[in-house]
Amino acid sequence: MKVGVIGCGSIARQRHGYEYFHKDGVEVGGFFDRMTERAEALVNLYGGRVYGSVEEMLADSTIDAVSVCVANAAHAEITIAALNAGKHVLCEKPMAVTEEECEAMVAAARKNGKRLMIGHNQRLAPAHKRGKELLSAGRMGRVLTFQSTFGHKGPEMWSVDQGNHTWFFRKADASFGSMADLGIHKLDLVRYLIGSEIKSVYSTMTVLDKKLPDGSPIEVDDNSVEVLQFENGATGTVTTSWTHYGEECNATILYCEKGIMKLYADPEYSLQIVNADGSVERYALDRMQTNDDEQMASSGVIDEFVDAIVENRKSILDAEDILKSMKAVFACLRSAEEGKAVKP
Repeated sequence: MKVGVIGCGSIARQRHGYEYFHKDGVEVGGFFDRMTERAEALVNLYGGRVYGSVEEMLADSTIDAVSVCVANAAHAEITIAALNAGKHVLCEKPMAVTEEECEAMVAAARKNGKRLMIGHNQRLAPAHKRGKELLSAGRMGRVLTFQSTFGHKGPEMWSVDQGNHTWFFRKADASFGSMADLGIHKLDLVRYLIGSEIKSVYSTMTVLDKKLPDGSPIEVDDNSVEVLQFENGATGTVTTSWTHYGEECNATILYCEKGIMKLYADPEYSLQIVNADGSVERYALDRMQTNDDEQMASSGVIDEFVDAIVENRKSILDAEDILKSMKAVFACLRSAEEGKAVKP
């Protein structure tokens, strides 16, 4: 399989380019970025050529698949163009900036008979996968309540355009802030773990600390709290933050009929089970990767994208399912605007 990468920011350097380069059976065809020097830098690292435009890459019949790693607002346009050009697509999260765009992306994949997957790496994290297996087997009984947090010190600290001029802070490019940037991971994760659909959401979003270069507050939220109710009765919270300045938090805790499951809540033991009798089981499966990792280990996303296409099988990252998580994100946006609980 020959692949191209569109957008050459940090996620392309540390994830897509790096993982394609190390994936057996994959040839890196090249890169495109509006800032040519960024594409050149990745070609020097991972091979291939620099394309002069998105259109040039999509017109290249030797390219089988592309990763879309551009700013959020351009996800849908480029993804749909790539699918129409006969390419399989791996799109970074969040999938798109409106529900209509997300649905159009899924429709384009279906129409063209091509695969569309979304880079939800948390579904593939070892502790999350093992936790899902235990929950599906009934080991913990029903999930009753939960809390899930994703917080770090902010995208301006690690994105390729470091500083408070980053596109993440501009509504025209990002469309939304920490809730969709980080919360989409956790909304999707709890859907995946609990195995039920979200019935209602109540969301609050705010700007507590981040500022633009002129000192004014950023145009999107830097913190949010969501209360989720699932169709099976499970109720809990998702918290997101771009102001966790001490250390990153990526923990999920599920309170179940038969005990408590803790995921990435401890730096040594990525999965812990506290049984109802107080006994504790600890599993050192892995360490959750953070944005501070200079060169990240494999996220599993590229492996899953390539293997699902080659093996012609359904994928845990298929856009049709991720669309349901995006509907919950858009419900959170409506809830924050209207000040009330809403249905996805």
